[in-house]
Amino acid sequence: MARALDGLTRGELSVLDALVVAGQTNESELVPLVAADPAFVVETVRRLLDLALAWESPEGLRALSVVGDSMVGGAEAGVSGLRPRSADPRPATELLAVIETLPPAARALLDHVVDGGSTAKSGSARIGLRPEDAESPAELLIAHRLLVPAGSLSPGLLSVPGEVGLALRGGRTTTEPVDRPPAVAAEPRPARLAVSAAVGAATDVVRRVGVLLEWWSTRPAAALRTTGLGVRELRATAAHLQVSEPEAALVVEVAAEAGLVGTRADADGNPVWVPTDESDRWRDLPTAEQWTVLARAWLASPRLPSLVGERGPDQKPWNALSPELSAAGMPEAKAMVLAALAALPEGEGLAAGTGLPSLVARLGWDRPRRPRTRPDLVAWAVGEAAVLGLTGADVLAPYGRALVAGEDPTPVLAALLPPPVDHVLLQADLTAVAPGPLQPDLARRLQQVADVESQGAATVYRFTADSVRRALDAGWTTAEVHAFVTAASRTPVPQPLTYLVEDVARGFGRLRVGAATAFIRSEDEVALAELVNHPRAGSLGLQWLAPTVLVSSLPLDVLLPRLRELGTAPVVEGPDGVVRVGASEGLRARTPRTRETADGARAAARQAAHVAAAVRTIRQGDEDARTRPPSASAPGGGVLSALRDAVERRGAVLIGFTDNQGVVSERAVRPLVVDGGQLTARDLDADDDDPDAERRYAVHRITRVVPTGT
Repeated sequence: MARALDGLTRGELSVLDALVVAGQTNESELVPLVAADPAFVVETVRRLLDLALAWESPEGLRALSVVGDSMVGGAEAGVSGLRPRSADPRPATELLAVIETLPPAARALLDHVVDGGSTAKSGSARIGLRPEDAESPAELLIAHRLLVPAGSLSPGLLSVPGEVGLALRGGRTTTEPVDRPPAVAAEPRPARLAVSAAVGAATDVVRRVGVLLEWWSTRPAAALRTTGLGVRELRATAAHLQVSEPEAALVVEVAAEAGLVGTRADADGNPVWVPTDESDRWRDLPTAEQWTVLARAWLASPRLPSLVGERGPDQKPWNALSPELSAAGMPEAKAMVLAALAALPEGEGLAAGTGLPSLVARLGWDRPRRPRTRPDLVAWAVGEAAVLGLTGADVLAPYGRALVAGEDPTPVLAALLPPPVDHVLLQADLTAVAPGPLQPDLARRLQQVADVESQGAATVYRFTADSVRRALDAGWTTAEVHAFVTAASRTPVPQPLTYLVEDVARGFGRLRVGAATAFIRSEDEVALAELVNHPRAGSLGLQWLAPTVLVSSLPLDVLLPRLRELGTAPVVEGPDGVVRVGASEGLRARTPRTRETADGARAAARQAAHVAAAVRTIRQGDEDARTRPPSASAPGGGVLSALRDAVERRGAVLIGFTDNQGVVSERAVRPLVVDGGQLTARDLDADDDDPDAERRYAVHRITRVVPTGT
């Protein structure tokens, strides 16, 4: 029920509210009650029937009985504030004649109550007086039955019947039209400027995701225990991408939603964020296809990267990639924002200053019931769309329109992107200028031997000793570096770059570093040689360091027993060179305190207590069974369904129920509401003005329900 109501617009909710006020009715009677175009009302009624929020009973069109209780809020939520009409409403002409005779004070009070939700406290006003005996405006309204008791469920409250509210509002539930959504404030923007800004942002986000994947593949980002990304790691990522921390959080979140990054354990068993296998396939795609993958992942994502850095209810900052940083309404907010921008005339975007508030107001009309954080969600969606290149200058890009329409935006974006270039221009200051977007393979290889210095329409790369050393570490030879820069450049290779590569290559590999866990030392070189050449010594990972020293890749506690298996008698040498011999102490654990064998008396006492508790529970259950009233079941289990059917049909039934003293009684009632295990019904034998005519019965105490046909 709540989800169906949440998907209605304010106009549709207003029609449903009018149906609740009208009660059993038909389309011809409902249309005049709504301040809207008749076609809109008829179309909305059809949708309400499809959603099962209304149904066509034999007595007429009506809303489900629980809809009235679910309609909460004010006029902004499509709720008129009028109460349902009485079962036997007075004609509007009669009500207007009575209202016209009211003194100004009583009329003002009546208008105030209707505008405030049609309910008011009775206070000291007396009930059951004749109009000539009334001493206050409230008593006069009660005497004219313009205010009636709200029933026993709301003691001390008075309500205005729905027919009275309709008469005050000219026969309609609202005084303003409900089928006119607010317009989004827009203004024209130069098409070339908007498209250029959007395409530039799209290529930037693709490039930054690529840089992120390349960086995390060689320097994994440490993950928190909650799998989130720490503040320090996010700050380092923002510095590496040369963007702000909020923008870095968006790039990271989108990459994660696209399945390009994930967690795994590093060599020490700690969780880290690294690229996934899917990232390798993504990097081989053309730029337009890469952007499409990111855009679709963002559009379907419930993540809230704009909250990163803010503090939550526990005053702790939100971390990027943390599981709790999401909202179920975010995908809908993104889709509605893009749909609203797509509905604007082509070439127009949100107006400066008033565009965003008007967009929030429009989405508030489209989905008035949820969520309370809509202004924030809309603002975040607009900002993130601009960063991702869906919009430029607050104008939806052509490929963004294709994405909103469910089409493939790749060909549209590919037509707007400049063709990739296959060369760079080398400068004498050890820089290389890319006069456009590079081919993916060229860009990836160039980033191995040079660092990105500046980005934009023309990317500048700088060769440094560290960048050249990075290429050599990756397995490049000196000749391969020279051949690459020569083939990639349209200009001659500057002499300083050649000298830089040669200088780095001369110092590369002079020092060698390896891993060793244990060492074996002996003054007998022959004994060490026999050990190295032993047929079973291949698994020891031995390597010569000196004629009298060997190192092993095995830890000491594994190496020592294996050496003894080979027939040697090694001893352990400490860091100070002293031999460590002696008997080792055996391992021991503390005896558990819960062992019953440790204290037989305590175990026996515990067992006796368990038995006594079980006996008490059984006896209490027997006592409850003797005092429990008879079961509320009926043949076929139809008590609840029969009550609900009577509520829908507003029919009278004869119920058999058991009171608190166990006495079985019968009563003729007209069921009003069944909710929360309670039946609210009106006693048919009570007078019309009896404030206690409405009573509540526990459903589980009702033993049978018999329709009376009245």
